[in-house]
Amino acid sequence: MDGSFLIKCEHLDLGYENQDAVVDVNMEVNPGDYLCIVGENGSGKSTLIKGLLGLLKPTGGKLLVDGELRRTGIGYLPQQTAAQKDFPATVMEVVLSGCLSRRGFLPFYSAKEKERALENMEKLGVASLKKQCYRELSGGQQQRVLIARALCATSELLILDEPITGLDPAAIQDFYAMIRRLNREDGVAILMVSHDLRNAVEEAGKILHLQKHVLFYGAAHDYMHSPAAGHFFHEKEQGVCKPTAGCHAVKLSGRVHRKSGERKSGEMHGEKAGEEAEV
Repeated sequence: MDGSFLIKCEHLDLGYENQDAVVDVNMEVNPGDYLCIVGENGSGKSTLIKGLLGLLKPTGGKLLVDGELRRTGIGYLPQQTAAQKDFPATVMEVVLSGCLSRRGFLPFYSAKEKERALENMEKLGVASLKKQCYRELSGGQQQRVLIARALCATSELLILDEPITGLDPAAIQDFYAMIRRLNREDGVAILMVSHDLRNAVEEAGKILHLQKHVLFYGAAHDYMHSPAAGHFFHEKEQGVCKPTAGCHAVKLSGRVHRKSGERKSGEMHGEKAGEEAEV
């Protein structure tokens, strides 16, 4: 990497047709971060994501992206449309398509790319589904396949846009456990847009609360003590977070560990460390 950050915003403005939707954003995503972007509808979350992905040019300030991410692209999981959920391709074909940003204009996938796709499917627990049609999968299985696809683009940073939309409660908890493992055990930085405030605060290490301007940016634990949290949480809930929350994780030697006395990743919701929950 070129520097210590993956993405850095300095007084960033973004908008459309001379009208800024996001103003004066200062934040950065570092290796191993877990950042949740929260805010009401129309607060500029989608505009910010488009800017981070290079789909919108800044109208002001600076947007700095690590050189490796500029070369390979960011792993991105967009909100799924009905047409995308009904996509007529095998799981292997969907995952392999994540390698397109790395391969240039070569006409066929290489053995190395196929190996990378299989490794990511194993990691996400969908290797046994590789010959199955994508549209025949459950919502939770489809999310796993799309994350495996995103990891084929890069293992540094995943941007997830409302990833739990349409999932049932069991699949939602499985999804969070999976993302937690990728972040804390594999060191993948996570940037997630979410309306699921309760789980966002419990899972993430940092929160960015956006309302065109930044209302809060910092540790998830500090967010619960901030005036910005009052937009979403009852007064009695403010200042309270579980010991398993992302803000209680500390980094040692490039890995993320729990503070003394706290449970390891994967031990929430009845899991043992290292076990993979089923969809």
